[in-house]
Amino acid sequence: KYATENGVSVIWCCGESLEDREAGKTIEVVSKQLEALKAQIKDWSKIVIAYEPIWAIGTGKVATTEQAQEVHKAIRDWLKNVSDKVAEETRILYGGSVNEKNCAELGKQPDIDGFLVGGASLKPAFIDIINCKRQ
Repeated sequence: KYATENGVSVIWCCGESLEDREAGKTIEVVSKQLEALKAQIKDWSKIVIAYEPIWAIGTGKVATTEQAQEVHKAIRDWLKNVSDKVAEETRILYGGSVNEKNCAELGKQPDIDGFLVGGASLKPAFIDIINCKRQ
């Protein structure tokens, strides 16, 4: 809240545990996280949302393209509760173990606007990830 009120843009991360994923609670968990964000934010133009499933951080495990798109679409649909403009203009990134092998397929999804890259950003193949959305 403080950052956005002082002109700083924020990448806000959300995601579920493996237990929540396996219990079919992904959308419920992410929606609750978004509600907490909504209660604090007035200027949505300063927010970028990154879906980063906890179980995929640094593990090499990655959501399937379909799983990632499903959650990104649910986030986009949830943003319509704020406004159609916010839903359309808010960038939603995927951050679950993105690499040069999976970025092209993930990048083709309509609700995945880009990537939040962790460990792969330290490798030479990072340039391939950067160029994925251009293809």
